[in-house]
Amino acid sequence: MDFLDRKNEHKRLITTLDRQEAQLVVMYGRRRIGKSTLIRQVLKKNDIYFLAHLSDDILQRAQLARAISEQVAGFDKAIYPSWEALFNSLGNSLKRSLTVCIDEFPYMVKKSPELPSLIQKIIDEQPNRSYHLILCGSSQQMMQGLVLDSSNPLYGRANQILKINPLQQGWIQEAIHCNPVEAVKEFSVWGGIPRYWEIRAQEGSFENALKNQVLDRLGVLHEEPLRLLLDDMREAVQAFSILTLVGRGVHKMSEIAARLGKPATHISRPLDKLIQLGFLKREVPYGDSPRSGKKSLYKISDPFTNFYFTFVESNLSRLELGLIEQVYNSILPGFNKYFGAEWENLCRACVPLGLINGIEFGMPSRWWGTNVQGDKMEIDLVCESIDKKYLLVGECKWSNVTNPLSLINQLINKAKLLPGKMVGNLLPVLFVKSIDNSIEILIQREPGIVFTPKEVMERLKN
Repeated sequence: MDFLDRKNEHKRLITTLDRQEAQLVVMYGRRRIGKSTLIRQVLKKNDIYFLAHLSDDILQRAQLARAISEQVAGFDKAIYPSWEALFNSLGNSLKRSLTVCIDEFPYMVKKSPELPSLIQKIIDEQPNRSYHLILCGSSQQMMQGLVLDSSNPLYGRANQILKINPLQQGWIQEAIHCNPVEAVKEFSVWGGIPRYWEIRAQEGSFENALKNQVLDRLGVLHEEPLRLLLDDMREAVQAFSILTLVGRGVHKMSEIAARLGKPATHISRPLDKLIQLGFLKREVPYGDSPRSGKKSLYKISDPFTNFYFTFVESNLSRLELGLIEQVYNSILPGFNKYFGAEWENLCRACVPLGLINGIEFGMPSRWWGTNVQGDKMEIDLVCESIDKKYLLVGECKWSNVTNPLSLINQLINKAKLLPGKMVGNLLPVLFVKSIDNSIEILIQREPGIVFTPKEVMERLKN
């Protein structure tokens, strides 16, 4: 697969590594998100790259020395009794400036906890050393702690800290070579993880990829969520249980706690950690304070994790018996509803990324609650313009629409029933899977009123 997006991260790395002064770069992000690929894009031919493994420290030093010897002849001939001896020898042996990258650095720290302090000492005492150092890792918790926790040795030492996030949604079209409607479905399963896109593309079809790589117990992604949790959660079993419940439709903290047989106060910390790591999100109605817990709902934010805990986790026993076709046929009827929910997320994400009818809007969210008539009501998408003059209200339909004017009028009438403090100059917007050709006239007359996957995915590529 071609190298996609990452322009900002690439530019920052190049700028940092082009400086004459020795730099420390820290990069982290979940497995398969493209950290190593990004590194390979910026390292030069004569730089040093080392991928750490879970082995004893004496073996790790020998392996790193072997990697260094590709640029420093004979470096691996010596036996280094400590990491300090290895790095001192490296500094004395280099005749030119270069970059040393240590990938999966947390593996080394697990075996040698003294490493962060040693690197701090090198940075502080050898500011004129002839090499830049990149430390990269998939354990987000450990990598964040190394540089963002004030009690850790490397706090304040990094010249560049890059958290690598999933790719923007719109790029999946280029990766898988699909049309916009298919792109929505594909992203709803694979999310923004480049390695998942590669695995999907290699399988040829959406169905084959699901069956062979996700449902099959021998598939590369069959146990992916558990592996991700083990990277970052001390209580991976509890985290897995929480995600299982949320995937089955349990969204309130009190209900999650009750199902686990624990007080709500005992699960607030793991919930916060899952949010911090990008697995969960906390949803409150538009206009409510994020600090308010009364109406908070917990949803799975990562598409692949959401798909897994919606469809796969509950069928693990059958899949262990190899009943792939049976499971696939049983979950297939639920796909359209699932795609519809992910379509809403994509619609919300695209709104702030460009003007709508010449107006700039902030990040939208869903609104639900009691309207001015005392009835329960929900609107898929609500947000205020940056200048506070307009209120955008949106309806998301994962279906073909033949009468958009009727839907728009219904949406306007619902918006008028919102609590008075929210009502301003209304801008109703429909987000639909497809529209009849005749509706193109409406779009041309009222630009921005109707969005299809084509417009949404284009905005999500900027």
